[in-house]
Order: sequence, then structure tokens, then C-alpha cells
Amino acid sequence: MLDVPFSLFFPHRHPATAKWYDRRDSVFIEFCVADSKDVKINFDKAKFGFSCFGGTDNVKHENEMDLFEAIDVNESKHNRTDRSVLVYLRKAQPGKPWPRLTKEKAKLSWLSVDFNNWKDWEDDSDEEMGNFDQFSNIMNNMGGEDDLADLDGPEEESADSDDEKMPDLE
Repeated sequence: MLDVPFSLFFPHRHPATAKWYDRRDSVFIEFCVADSKDVKINFDKAKFGFSCFGGTDNVKHENEMDLFEAIDVNESKHNRTDRSVLVYLRKAQPGKPWPRLTKEKAKLSWLSVDFNNWKDWEDDSDEEMGNFDQFSNIMNNMGGEDDLADLDGPEEESADSDDEKMPDLE
């Protein structure tokens, strides 16, 4: 008998964990799948589909939903990173808030609101960054310590008298 994992013949299929937030002209969904492969996004006017293989177990993730409102299929995009897949859904009717992502009011166990990025934009007069390319640039520029500015300022020689070189100890 072959000693082959069962999952090779019948890969596990389950929804990817996702967070979403609303903006004036768009909705963002972040699918939290590390090391995603074979990412497929299906944009439809009133539906959305996501699938990929991800993680060390190469699990098949599939998410489908009827959207709360219609989207502009031609302007909707996605961006894959090593940690997640960020989806930009351009609203067909900008300026109309989405109280939820899906048409159904039922709570989906795999979906939550991204409160870190949620913004009460209805009362906000700030300029909205509605361009996915600008958002992608910000994401791509996010990095590690090398990208952080030197918070202490440039290192300079100080003219203070107490900063003189100390003599060597004998």
C-alpha cells in the first residue's frame, strides 16, 4: 500500500480568513493567506470569487460571495504579497457606504471588519486616495528597519566640552 497523504488526492478546501473595510469609492478585502500560489480572482458585477493554494500544507482556499452592491469590474484589481492578497473593489456607485460586504446579513465565520483601516468617511472632508496604484505603492514601500528614517537625526561631532576624549586607563 502506498504511503501517500490523503490530502494529495483530496486537497482540503476551505475559505481563507479575510478582513475588509469601506472607502468612499472602493472596498478593500485582505485575504490572509501566507505564501499563496495560483491566485485566481473572479470579478463579477454583483459577485466576487477568490481561490488559491497557500500555507506550508498547500491548502486550497476558496471564497465566494454576493456583494452588497455592484462593482466596476474593469477598475477592480488585486495585489499579492508573501503574507496576503489585497483586493480592491471599485464601487459602481462611489459615495454610497457599504454597511457590510455581502448581500446577505448572515455573519460569515471567515470574514471580519478591518477596524485598523476603517474610516468614517461620510463625515470626512480629507482628500480620498481612491487610486489602487497609489495604495499599491504605499504597500510596496512598506518594509523593515532599513526603510525607517533615522529618528535620532544625523550623527555629528559635538563641540561640547564634556564630550572630549577620555585618556586611556593605565
